Amino acid sequence: MNKAAATLALVTALGAAASACAPVVGTHGFQTVDVAPAEIKVGEDTKSTVLAQLGSPSATSTFEENIWYYISQTTERYTYNRPQVSQRSVTAITFAADDRVAEVRTLGLEDGQQVAMNDRETPTRGRELTVIEQLLGNVGRGQLPRTDEDVPGQRRPD
Repeated sequence: MNKAAATLALVTALGAAASACAPVVGTHGFQTVDVAPAEIKVGEDTKSTVLAQLGSPSATSTFEENIWYYISQTTERYTYNRPQVSQRSVTAITFAADDRVAEVRTLGLEDGQQVAMNDRETPTRGRELTVIEQLLGNVGRGQLPRTDEDVPGQRRPD
């Protein structure tokens, strides 16, 4: 192999190795098209104008009907690692009783909180069977038909 071909192979290998270090970026949730949620005007816009400009919300408040949420996030994943959230935007639009916008809040990734999941398990009632008990548990419980008359679904010859 000549020197030019070896250099070309080395450059190609280095380019492939460098491109493997680039993250795979994923964008999920609400995507702004014409109007950003922060451009909604308090006191002027109503539910119908917000719906026309932004579309349906990502979520609505569970306990109050007058709060709409527009949620979007960007994740980055490097080769074999789990995706990491690099950017999150939650816009909460609160409506007053007359369906006009009362408040527009924008929350970011730094406003979120980590919630620790409980790893305890709820025990189930009953007896725990061993493998042997599970395998041999049905032995002897059923009865085999002794005569032709005991076989269900068959007619007796008369």
